[in-house]
Amino acid sequence: MKISRQTFAVISFSAIGLYLFSCSGSNGGYDASGSFEATEIIVSAESTGKITRFDIEEGQSLEAGKYYGAIDSVQLELRKKQLLAGKKAVESRYMDLDIQTSAIEQQIATAVKEKERVETLLKSNAASRKQLDDINAQIAFLGKQLDANRANIKNTNKGISEESTSIEIQTAQLDDQINKCRISSPIDGTVLVKYSHQGEFASPGKPLFKIADINNMFLRAYITSDQLYRIKIGQEVKVFSDSGKDEMKEYSGKVVWISDKAEFTPKTIQTKNERANQVYALKIAVKNDGYLKIGMYGEIKFEE
Repeated sequence: MKISRQTFAVISFSAIGLYLFSCSGSNGGYDASGSFEATEIIVSAESTGKITRFDIEEGQSLEAGKYYGAIDSVQLELRKKQLLAGKKAVESRYMDLDIQTSAIEQQIATAVKEKERVETLLKSNAASRKQLDDINAQIAFLGKQLDANRANIKNTNKGISEESTSIEIQTAQLDDQINKCRISSPIDGTVLVKYSHQGEFASPGKPLFKIADINNMFLRAYITSDQLYRIKIGQEVKVFSDSGKDEMKEYSGKVVWISDKAEFTPKTIQTKNERANQVYALKIAVKNDGYLKIGMYGEIKFEE
């Protein structure tokens, strides 16, 4: 039997419509549906240089803070050694206040004893008043000289200390630059994409790899405005994912975010009827047992 193109088209569209209707009607009584996602982070280079080590592969589990690669930092290390050597040279110029002033202090002590001897002789008229005046003048001069030396030494040491502090700051800056040459992960997670390889040249902002925490997944779904009264932040819900032919696997989930703004569905249609179809986005936190994957579809059923 021959079927015309027009008749075939009508039958085809009718079959497709029947299929969509059957799919939409067999949702198992779920309240909402969406897709699973995870917190994804793109880790980029923070320094310039050749990648000397990059022990990262796609699918690899990484620990937060552990180093898995490095960017060439030889020049930075050499500059740091140079600064540390300069700091030692600067600090070697520190002046010991006690040593530098001990000679004048000894002269003052000798002059004080001489003064006591002259005062004794003066009482018995064995010395002149001029001798005593000369000794007092000498003691006063030595005292002023001691104060001047102490002030000079303190100022010199203060300048040395400030110079040493400046070198310490420069060293800390180099330490920060050297630390940025080390490649690590900011979170515990699994590598999704590897963008760079050992031997390539890196520059600040160049993507190195993408990592995601797939142990803690989120189901992003949408609910209508008349469903808002049934759900709140922190509420426990049932989450279902496809685990095979006509089978759904159940998980325990918690509502962690609900959008405070409604969206039109679909967003590109602005007719009067479609404006009534507003939905709110929400995120459900789900603990992954290893079977959930990013992009998988999931269903939600509110707890009664």
